[in-house]
Amino acid sequence: MLTVHSLAYSRAMRIVWLLEEIGHPYEVVRYERTEAYRAPPQLKTIHPLGKSPVIVDGDLTLGESAAILRYIDGRYGDGRFSPPVGSNDAALHDEWLDYAEGTLARPIAAAFWAKRNGTDLEPRMGEELGTHFHYLTGSLEDRPYLMGQALTLADIQLSYLLAMAELSGVVGDWPVVTDYWHRLRETPALKRALQKTGPIMPAA
Repeated sequence: MLTVHSLAYSRAMRIVWLLEEIGHPYEVVRYERTEAYRAPPQLKTIHPLGKSPVIVDGDLTLGESAAILRYIDGRYGDGRFSPPVGSNDAALHDEWLDYAEGTLARPIAAAFWAKRNGTDLEPRMGEELGTHFHYLTGSLEDRPYLMGQALTLADIQLSYLLAMAELSGVVGDWPVVTDYWHRLRETPALKRALQKTGPIMPAA
C-alpha cells in the first residue's frame, strides 16, 4: 500500500489529490504542526529532511512534490496527467512544475509569513508577486488550465501556492488567477483529498 506522510497545512494535499484523480489505493499518515508552525521531529524518521510530503511505496521512499507527482502519474496513472514524453508540451509542463517551487514559492511564502507575523511585506517581494501574477494571467486568460483544456500535474503543483497567496491577501487584484484557483478548488478529487489531509491552509 502506498503511504502518504501528510503534515497539516502542507503540500501533501497535492499528492493525495492526484491519487484521488487516478483512483490508486493509498493511506495517509497525518502529522500536526508544532506551535512554531514546523514539522514534528517524527517526520525525520521517515525522511532525513523531516518534511512533507513524503511517500513510501514498497521499498521506495520519495520526497519533493514534483518528483512524487511525476512518479505516481508515470507508474500508476499511465501518464494521463502529463503531456506526451519528448514533446514540446512536456518540456513546458516541466517548466511549470519547477517554476512553482523554484521561483514562485519564495515571494508567496514571504507574503504568507508577513501576514502570519503581522508585518509588512518587503516592497521587492511585492514587485515580484506582481510579475508572477501578470505572467500567470497571460498564461491563463484564454484557457482553463495551464496546459490548455485538461488538468495536469502542473495545475496540481501550483494549487498549494495559490491557496497560500489567497490566505495572504495578495491575489485579489488578479481576477484571472483568482478565478483559476477557485476553479481548481472545486475539483471533486481535491475535495475528497482534503477530507483525508485536512484543509490546505489554517484559518485566517
